[in-house]
Amino acid sequence: MNKVLKGTAVLAATVCTLTATAQNTETEKVSKLTKALSRLSLGGYGEVALSRNFYSDNSKRYVNADEHKNDPSHGRFDIPHVVINIGYDFGKGWTMGSEIEFEHGGTGTAYELEYDEFGEWEQETEKGGEVEIEQFWIQKSFAPFANLRVGHIVVPVGLNNAHHEPLNFFTVYRPEGENNILPSTWHQTGISFWGRAGQWRYEAQLLGGLNADQFTNVGWIHKGAASPLEYEIANKFGTAVRVDNFSVPGLRLGLSAYYGHSIGNSAPREASGITATNKGAVFIGSFDFTYNDHNWIVRGQADYGHLGDAEQLNSMYNRINKQSPYHHSTRIVSSKAYAIGIEAGYDVFSQIHKTRNSKQKLYVFGRYEQYNPYAEKVLNASYDYTDVKRMAVGLNYYPLPQVCVKAEYSQRFLKSKYNNEPSVNIGVAYAGWFL
Repeated sequence: MNKVLKGTAVLAATVCTLTATAQNTETEKVSKLTKALSRLSLGGYGEVALSRNFYSDNSKRYVNADEHKNDPSHGRFDIPHVVINIGYDFGKGWTMGSEIEFEHGGTGTAYELEYDEFGEWEQETEKGGEVEIEQFWIQKSFAPFANLRVGHIVVPVGLNNAHHEPLNFFTVYRPEGENNILPSTWHQTGISFWGRAGQWRYEAQLLGGLNADQFTNVGWIHKGAASPLEYEIANKFGTAVRVDNFSVPGLRLGLSAYYGHSIGNSAPREASGITATNKGAVFIGSFDFTYNDHNWIVRGQADYGHLGDAEQLNSMYNRINKQSPYHHSTRIVSSKAYAIGIEAGYDVFSQIHKTRNSKQKLYVFGRYEQYNPYAEKVLNASYDYTDVKRMAVGLNYYPLPQVCVKAEYSQRFLKSKYNNEPSVNIGVAYAGWFL
């Protein structure tokens, strides 16, 4: 009997030990998972847009404006951007950040009607096209004022690139002027040194150069950061810098600039000829600001760009060879481009007790901008329809801080020999961190 009791006690002790071990193991697993999740960040942003454009979408509407004055309106449903952000803190100052972007709800290749090529349909295969890695970098932080980032990074030149999430502008689509003349969102592979000290934030980047084969008369360098190849060509280099100041409460002031060579930054690299003897130097200078206080949000920017050797681009082999994977165009690219814009919105819900307490916001806004990707004639070529003034008025309703419903009426004002281009746009957007 004693042997039986002893055996039972041993068995019970063994069961208790195993149970305790299992519980400890499970607790350890939960602890590790909790710790891992605390280092993980997950977020993103996205937009849905519905538009009705009360002007012709015929590719000849600028060539024969009178003939298309009474053409019917056209509509568009679009998903401009859906972005997933994933980051991880490895510890000891090492972090990873990534951003996967889906543009216009599609993948792979797409056909585009090229207005600067007399309505020719082109199948565009671009690395910067429908699905892309917008950011992927590894960072080592030495101190708040000294961080080194290597990988695929956003180039923060201009207001739109530095603050491109959809809750950072009132219009349904990204502000048109900067989006027209600069890559947007501008992202390239390179090295960045950045930091913050007191009321200043600063950043300097070394990047592969832009590709002059991709420049156009209606978009200036907008396509210049895209590569149709499996890699980014870096025969030439570019540098970007940005400085922001936050000394005044609610106000941010920013200066940014870019300089780099663009001709010859394509494949194959020629040993002689136009692409070997010309630089295609690109310079961009930009000032921008954001004021967010006293129920007002006011944003503005001014960008100026200069392209050296612009008259040489029309003779470059890749631009006129239909077999090359680059943008094909016989149109002349300007040596100068500019974009200026300002928008202001007031939160009318701030004056209503119920909506103010529930943190809902309703901004009534107005925006004006002027831009021209072909601001100076080259080889006496003229494209007057690129000179655009645009106004927009509308509403931004925030039921929650991370969600915004947008509505606007806008109109492009062109030179008198062309038809103005009014439109109505409605959109829903979100931006935030989920984890």
